[in-house]
Amino acid sequence: MLTLECPYCGVQADETELSPGGEAHLKRFGPGSDIDDFEGYLFMRENPKGVHFERWRHAYGCGKWFLAARDTATLEVFGTYPAQTTEPPQALREAISAKRPGWRWRDFA
Repeated sequence: MLTLECPYCGVQADETELSPGGEAHLKRFGPGSDIDDFEGYLFMRENPKGVHFERWRHAYGCGKWFLAARDTATLEVFGTYPAQTTEPPQALREAISAKRPGWRWRDFA
């Protein structure tokens, strides 16, 4: 079972207390944007085998959205951080790199 720590209230919540929100760090396109950019935002998602950054909501707790880094193949959780963060914290990226040699942060923004 997947367990994530809410960075706001500090609770170790299992997946039954959480709601998934999809991929994190996407560049959102607003009104007046190019149709191809908007199509890419709606339909072209990463689906990696390995490290992935996701949005989660602590639905049966504080109700706040947060971001998590985990390995989709092993369910290993590297860490969680506030949703207002535009990119993963440096310490989290270093922890992932230490466990996954050759991994590098790709800028999704």
